Amino acid sequence: MRDFIGQQLLNDRALTKSTAFSKEERRKLRLRGLLPYNVVDMDTQLIRVLENMRRKEFDIERYIFLSSLQERNQTLFYRTLIDNIEEIMPLIYTPTVGQACREFAHIFRKPQGFYITPEDKGDVAEILDNWPEKDIRIIVVTDGERILGLGDLGANGMGIPIGKLALYVACAGIQPHQCLPVMLDVGTNNRELREDPLYLGYPFARVQGEAYDELVEEFVSAVQVKFPKALIQFEDFLTPNAYRLLHTYRDRVLCFNDDIQGTAAVALAGIYASTRISKKAFTDLKIMFLGAGSAATGIADLICEAFKRQGLSEEAARKKLWFVDVNGLVIKGRDDLMSHNLPYAHDHAPADFVSAIDAIKPDILIGATGAPGTFTREVVERMAALNDRPVIFALSNPTSRAECTAEQAYEWSGGRVIFASGSPFEPVSYAGAVHRPAQGNNAYVFPGIGLGAVIADASLICDEMFLAAADALAGEVTEDDLAHGAVYPRLSVIRDVSAQIALKVAQTAHAQGLAKNLDADGYVEAIKNYMYDPTYDGV
Repeated sequence: MRDFIGQQLLNDRALTKSTAFSKEERRKLRLRGLLPYNVVDMDTQLIRVLENMRRKEFDIERYIFLSSLQERNQTLFYRTLIDNIEEIMPLIYTPTVGQACREFAHIFRKPQGFYITPEDKGDVAEILDNWPEKDIRIIVVTDGERILGLGDLGANGMGIPIGKLALYVACAGIQPHQCLPVMLDVGTNNRELREDPLYLGYPFARVQGEAYDELVEEFVSAVQVKFPKALIQFEDFLTPNAYRLLHTYRDRVLCFNDDIQGTAAVALAGIYASTRISKKAFTDLKIMFLGAGSAATGIADLICEAFKRQGLSEEAARKKLWFVDVNGLVIKGRDDLMSHNLPYAHDHAPADFVSAIDAIKPDILIGATGAPGTFTREVVERMAALNDRPVIFALSNPTSRAECTAEQAYEWSGGRVIFASGSPFEPVSYAGAVHRPAQGNNAYVFPGIGLGAVIADASLICDEMFLAAADALAGEVTEDDLAHGAVYPRLSVIRDVSAQIALKVAQTAHAQGLAKNLDADGYVEAIKNYMYDPTYDGV
């Protein structure tokens, strides 16, 4: 423990044990009189936390309660989260985090994370010294412009880095003090937010162009000086910025974009697992995407690499991947496509979504639109007519933005669909069978990627690491999971899954010459020894 005593110790979120301090500790640490008489263990504290959380009427109230717990007793918060991950992850992350971000300024209690605005230009390295921790290993940064499927939420988007880093700790055991949430608050084009008297962010229209890029460059450069071992995870940037920043920095610094690369690895793992149910060869699959933004094209790029790894040429691999956007099938000759869409613009006649399904006859349909209800009954029925076991991934977050619900997918396909979604759905009973819809959430991958990078002391993150992560995640899907239609493991085993992913990522870093920790034989033990286990320390 630090040299804290008395009230100062009780108020330190990382060190406090609250009512669990023993009688001896209370005497030694000048806590006598500051606590009720009874000494209770963590298990009893956990009962109290769950009782209080569950009596809240609305999920947003549970989010606020849990956030307050994290601020006053970090150890108890993470113990509660880890031991009840299936119940609590939807409360601290998707779908509840969507509402929390929309209302962030209205439910604000205590500052968390680090804010950088255009007024800080020239001083970013200096103000980073204000952060109390110096051994930062994981940074999640957003500019708030494309929060989940909710659009521009400005500084309210800080809820995303806070939530993601809580999952880094809970799901992969990253040490809490080594995590830093960052908001690049460059303004917002959401007029309603700017006019809200409670809004806490930079109350101007978004800074763009050269001034924007210069601020990002200053931030990234300052991180290299102040936190040279830190992995930067770019999160919820608008698609053009997301791709530009990834291409700018991926070969320079330790970084990745979760929406592009993390989503891709999770989706690829689900596709691998789906073939164990459909009995189709991976290289025979045709895959159609609804939506052509960063998430969808990131998935396609990684699938293309996976196809090539199994012997297909790049041309043959790309021809198996088709896109439909708001203007119809993505084809050659269209003058409204962005650069990341061009490799997937094939020779074909124009077609709307349903007509494209009939023409292409995809085995798998992936939604990454942020537009709810776009997988209509007609769409699901067409997929079911073309496939004995149609694969449909409705990946948009939060739940309110999903392309279809799990119940709709099972009902409209006659119970034959292999379904996954970005946010959780309850099990569905159909025709006497209970289906467990899989949650294809990035939380299955990004924590393990980060842990692997920390263990290997990686210098860069490469595509091979995401392929390795997808292989590892797919390998953790059990026969029982598949029997219930789930192409991902239960969240209850996510720490074991993250450890396996971390091992494969660290080994890949070593094989690619990107690991500064060259003791590859020691990675398993290093992972075990590093992972944070929230228990109370003695004096």
